[in-house]
Amino acid sequence: MNKENRYQPTSMTPTQHHRHGLWPRAETVEDLQRNLAAVRERIAAAARRVGRDPNEVRLLPVSKEVDEARIRMAYEAGCRFLAENRPQELARKYEALRDLTDLKWSVIGHLQTNKAKLVVRYAAEFQALDSLRVAEVLDRRLQAEGRALDVYVQVNTSGEPSKYGLHPEEVATFLRKMRAFSSLRLRGLMTLAVFSTDSERVRQCFILLRTLRDTLRQEVDAGLTELSMGMSGDFEIAIEEGATVVRVGQAIFGSRKTPDARYWPSSDQPRR
Repeated sequence: MNKENRYQPTSMTPTQHHRHGLWPRAETVEDLQRNLAAVRERIAAAARRVGRDPNEVRLLPVSKEVDEARIRMAYEAGCRFLAENRPQELARKYEALRDLTDLKWSVIGHLQTNKAKLVVRYAAEFQALDSLRVAEVLDRRLQAEGRALDVYVQVNTSGEPSKYGLHPEEVATFLRKMRAFSSLRLRGLMTLAVFSTDSERVRQCFILLRTLRDTLRQEVDAGLTELSMGMSGDFEIAIEEGATVVRVGQAIFGSRKTPDARYWPSSDQPRR
């Protein structure tokens, strides 16, 4: 498939949001191996539909609400990079799993400045940067530690007031100001699409992020390469639209008991 048609899916790809809350819980290493294989096959099929190399897409398993015993199983199943929403949950798991010395962590949830020290101490990557104040605090702590951190800027592509992330029109100015923070290595953009079984509404969020990334690479010269978008119910659409990182939790580990509102507020709930 030529470059001009690269992101033109040949058929309508449905979301898997109807399975939300119904993914079976993985209880064994074999369950996790099977689920990981199934997700990777979905990744490969989505990439092939638009002429992409599946190796262009990084699978980032999301282990929020997964206990340490099952994380050890995931490690045995081959996982070496996991994501958490809450820095305090990451800190607890990091300490409990210190013996897994090559296990790395990403923080993908909204960050308050008073939790920045936990990201600096425990994370190799932060995917939800949308505040210059947070960037400043992270950079200062990283400078003191003599290290750097890979970061993604979160963009609110759905327009929902409950979601975190910068408005698309704010991103260029934000990136220019980020140049002051030398310990933050800008890798790309991140978004959460609208939660909907309407695949076209979901797709438009991903198209917006890709288009924004491409425009910013020309206007700001920010070195943006990565697009983190897509979760268990919609990552195939995200890959068709250019995702380089997909954040998958329930399709690997099974459904969570805690309502999603704890992590992703619905449109009728205030931010917190």
